[in-house]
Amino acid sequence: MMKKLLMTIAATTFAVAAFAQVEPAVKETAKATAESTKEAGDNAKAAVSSQPNKSMDKAKAHIHKAKAKVHRHQAKKAADAAVH
Repeated sequence: MMKKLLMTIAATTFAVAAFAQVEPAVKETAKATAESTKEAGDNAKAAVSSQPNKSMDKAKAHIHKAKAKVHRHQAKKAADAAVH
């Protein structure tokens, strides 16, 4: 009985530790995907907009692209940290 309890506690501890290492990578990957989607939306909006709005939408798309790049880089670092 005691052996099963200790095995359960050990398994739970390792599962929690593994999840804690993987969670940041998953979050950053989701943020990068969201920013890429926003970028695509702003590019599509710019394609059908008139001139003043077009340049504003393109600028927003560039910002989303930069944010997505940062989030992808952070996700990669988090994934590397989880592996090592």
